[in-house]
Formats: sequence, C-alpha cells, structure tokens
Amino acid sequence: MPSPSRDGNPAAVTASAPGPGPDPASAAREQTRRRVVEAAADLLEREGRDAVTTRAVAVAAGLQPPAIYRLFGDKEGLLDAMAEHGFAAFLASKHVDPDPQDPIEDLRAGWDLAVEFGLANPALYALMYGEPTRTPSAAFRAGMEILMGRVRRLAAGGWLRVDEDLAAQLIHATARGAVLTWLSLPVDRRDPALLATLREAMVTTVTDREPAVRDAGPAGAARALRAALPEQTVLSGPERRLLDEWLDRLTAEDRRTAEG
Repeated sequence: MPSPSRDGNPAAVTASAPGPGPDPASAAREQTRRRVVEAAADLLEREGRDAVTTRAVAVAAGLQPPAIYRLFGDKEGLLDAMAEHGFAAFLASKHVDPDPQDPIEDLRAGWDLAVEFGLANPALYALMYGEPTRTPSAAFRAGMEILMGRVRRLAAGGWLRVDEDLAAQLIHATARGAVLTWLSLPVDRRDPALLATLREAMVTTVTDREPAVRDAGPAGAARALRAALPEQTVLSGPERRLLDEWLDRLTAEDRRTAEG
C-alpha cells in the first residue's frame, strides 16, 4: 500500500513509477538487423547485386547464415529491408522549405536532389526503383508525401497546369526514368544535357510560366482552390466532397479542351 504524502492524503502520493523500458532482447535484435542491412547495402554498392548472397551478407555482418533467415525470413525479405534502408536514407537527405520564395525553383531543386541521390547510389537505387512490384515502404510513402506538399504549394499559388495527382506522377516518373536511363547507358554516352532537358520538360509540362489565377482561367482557379481546401474548416465533410467533385469537373473540362 502506498504511504500517504506529508499532508496525510494518499491521493497526493507521487505518480506511479514509469513503465518498463524497451525489451533488451528486442533492442538487440533490431541492432543486429540494422547491422545486417548496412553490411548488405555496403556489399551491394561495392560488388553489385549478384554479390548479395545470404552467406556473403552473414560473413560481412559477423553472423552465421541461419541468422539472416531468422531476421528477414528469406533473401527477398532482406532485399525489401535494404530498399527500405535506401528510402530512409533518401528521406533523411531531403530539406523541406514549407514556404519557398520561388515554388518552381523549389520543384527543380527537389527533382535534382532525387536524381543526384540515384546517381550517387546506383545499385541501391536500382534495387529501390527497378522492381515496380516491390511493396511501397513507410519511408517511400513519406517521401511521396513531401512531393505532394511541393505540388500542393504550386497548386495553391496557381502555378500548376495539370491536376495534383498527375503532376506528382510526372515529377516522380521523370526523375526515376532519368536515373534509370542514365545508369543503363555506357559511360561514354552519358550526356548531362539528358538530365537538364528532362527536368525542364517536366517543369514546362507541370507548371505555367505565370500563375494561372492571374489569368482568371476557371481551371487554374479551381486547382488553386482545391489545393487550399485541406486548410479550411468552415465546410462539413459532405460539403467539401461536393465542392471537390465540382472542382474536378472544371479541371477535367480544361484537360479535354486542351486535348481536343
């Protein structure tokens, strides 16, 4: 039974003791898992994908091969963990300015950063992006949310000339395609103009040279309004969904007019 406080009130006893800390066994397992992934990533960069065998990774990490299976299930599980490691490293390299002075230059800088990461980590990047069926990791989804934040800022300022989802897909696809194409080329055929041209083609396709809201176009205004909707609290859920549907129609009509 807890002893009373100095004023005799048992309820005034100090708060209950803090709960138990992390399980030492779980912490040790996670530390070992991280060591294996880092050893595998280093082996991948130095010697290529074929060198990443369970035996070679186990030796590099100072373990016996069965430990790899206990930690990751199989080699595919290890490769998935390596891809997650790559996405986490890329995410850590991103600097996000929530209010850039020039949203289009911010878009260019983000695109360049993604491409530079791929060129600096070719084998890891090929593992991360060369297998479309790989399940998206939490770090990948977090990176895509950063990209969507950039796209929403463009839309809110009236700079976006396509809808937000298409813009994000174009930005991601051009950066990913630029890196994988570059890596597939012989060294003597790698022309930096390829990367600059792809980036500028993406910028031209995704953005307007002047904010569309200044031109009073309904589609540009609709995109800007929809980008601002998450910040609004005066509309109910059904009202926001209805307004979003109307804005979708306006931007879709603009696309049909452009295609016609």
